[in-house]
Amino acid sequence: MGLTAKSILRLDDYAVVVSEQDNVAVVKKPVTAGLCVHSSQGATVEIAAAAAPGERFALRDIPSGSFVLQYGEPIGTSKGISGGDIISHANMSDEVPVVREVPADLSGPATPYIPEAERATFNGFRRADGRVGTRNYVLIIPTSMCASHESLQVSMMTEFSLYSRERYPNVDGVSAIPHNKGCGCQDGSPVDLLLRVLSNYADHPNVGGVVLLELGCEKTNLSVLEEYLQRLGRKLNKPLVRIGIQQAGGTQAAIQAGIAAVTKMLPEVNAIQREPVSVSELVLGVKCGGSDAFSGISANPSLGFAADTLVRSGGTVLITEVPEFCGAEHLLAQRAKDPETARAVYNMVDWYKDYARKWGAELGENPSPGNIKGGLLNITIKSLGAVAKAGTTRVEGVTDYGTPPAGRGLHLMQGPGYDQESTPGLVAAGANVVVFTTGRGSTIGNAIAPVIKLSSNNEVFRRMQGDIDLSAGNVLEGSESISAVGGRVFEHIRRVAGGDIQAKAEELKHREFQVWAGSGVSL
Repeated sequence: MGLTAKSILRLDDYAVVVSEQDNVAVVKKPVTAGLCVHSSQGATVEIAAAAAPGERFALRDIPSGSFVLQYGEPIGTSKGISGGDIISHANMSDEVPVVREVPADLSGPATPYIPEAERATFNGFRRADGRVGTRNYVLIIPTSMCASHESLQVSMMTEFSLYSRERYPNVDGVSAIPHNKGCGCQDGSPVDLLLRVLSNYADHPNVGGVVLLELGCEKTNLSVLEEYLQRLGRKLNKPLVRIGIQQAGGTQAAIQAGIAAVTKMLPEVNAIQREPVSVSELVLGVKCGGSDAFSGISANPSLGFAADTLVRSGGTVLITEVPEFCGAEHLLAQRAKDPETARAVYNMVDWYKDYARKWGAELGENPSPGNIKGGLLNITIKSLGAVAKAGTTRVEGVTDYGTPPAGRGLHLMQGPGYDQESTPGLVAAGANVVVFTTGRGSTIGNAIAPVIKLSSNNEVFRRMQGDIDLSAGNVLEGSESISAVGGRVFEHIRRVAGGDIQAKAEELKHREFQVWAGSGVSL
């Protein structure tokens, strides 16, 4: 049966073509074999087989050896693809060109800033050092896994018996960061990374008071942690109590001491009040997890629009998940402020590749089964969509895991894609609010920073609306633009940051915390 005997439908009703340069379309609702679609460019395609949302079909013949294009970039190499064929590893390899040129005169365009008088504001907690918090927590910090049990007991007992929002309206809760590190490991990177993260959490502007708990004999005991803080010139200008389990007389005695410390600390922390401040004081961490083929088409570019708005307002944006730069790192490097920064972008990706190989892993193993089922066939497709979270402003610099950037604007942070380690890394690097995009659905939160969830599609938003704050699904359905959704996202960030509303993860007390360390590979 020829095409003339079939009803020909609008391609836009069934699939998305991301860029005019693309030779594939992404299916957005189930299609059957033989369905004929007509694109706005005038081409008519008969889809060769049934396809599920997230799968791709060729818009035209793609000869063997030619690149398969999405986002206007190569996502693989054709093994011989005819127009209408469903794209899979049967007809496409994962080979893409490596782009590493750094022009000597590279200079990313400066950000066009919004005048200060026109910038949005939120109500934040101004700290003694000038930084601003979006939350005001009492934080219980175990210096090692040997004090994690006690820290969790102290936080739970005090939050559910002593604390209430009615009694302490300026306190957001009593939280703990139990973890599995701090001893029984080699010296060097694992210890240094843990000390860095714990120190930055203690010193974080979202924390109004700190209880430090040690066992007493671990590698990262109190004296080591405080020596680390002194070496960095950090002074915790906030209520601070130190407790040693061995010195206190054991678990129960240490827990009682912790409860007594929090009892005294809550009124002190409650004395700090919110005040109007510019959104330039926000440090936004951008993350994704449980991604699907639509994450890079709807949710991530919408978040990128919000990120651009914040940078243009004088704020800071941090993006991590370096394994998910792989195949798209050239897009970030080309936006660098200078050649040195561009080379630093490439170096952080190369470092992670070498690091992974030492442990017998490859960055191509990053996509999860859920990612692949959702249409992310390889790391390149995932990365091209993932970097859209960072918006379009120039890259000002790169920073180590859990390390605050040197300045404002867009920065890249070294770190894994694994959510339970990369999200805490962003917060340790200074993020006071996080937006987390998801296509399959995610529930993760953070111990001290609100984590706002943005879904790529309306179906998962409806199914998981108790966990997900916003949806970018209207972009796929054609009823809302990326800029409109991005504007909604920015306003939601502002309201969450100011305490007007909570992120869903906060309401559910999702407070996941773990620290990335060099004793194994997280992808």
